[in-house]
Amino acid sequence: MPPGGIPQAAAAPAAPAAAAKAPEPEKTEFDVKLASFDATAKIKVIKEIRAITSLGLKEAKELVEKAPVVIKAGVSKAEADEMSKKIEAAGGKVALE
Repeated sequence: MPPGGIPQAAAAPAAPAAAAKAPEPEKTEFDVKLASFDATAKIKVIKEIRAITSLGLKEAKELVEKAPVVIKAGVSKAEADEMSKKIEAAGGKVALE
C-alpha cells in the first residue's frame, strides 16, 4: 500500500485505437443472376440464356422461369458485364453478385 493507506488504482491499459478497416480486396469473380424478365420478352431472354449457357430449349426455359436464379457462377468482371448487357438487351434484369 502506498503511503497514506489509500490504494492506488492500477493504470488501465490504453484502449486500442479504432481498428482501421482494411479495404476489401476487389472482387474478381462474379455470379450472373437473372433477377427477373419482361414477360413480353420471355422468348428473347430464353434464347440469350441458351446462347450463354449452352443449355437445351427446355432447360433454358425452366431456368428462366425460376428467376431469380444464378445463370453462371465464378466468371470474370468483363465476362459478367458482357452477359449482363446481352440479357438486359433481350428484356431481362440482371444482378451481379
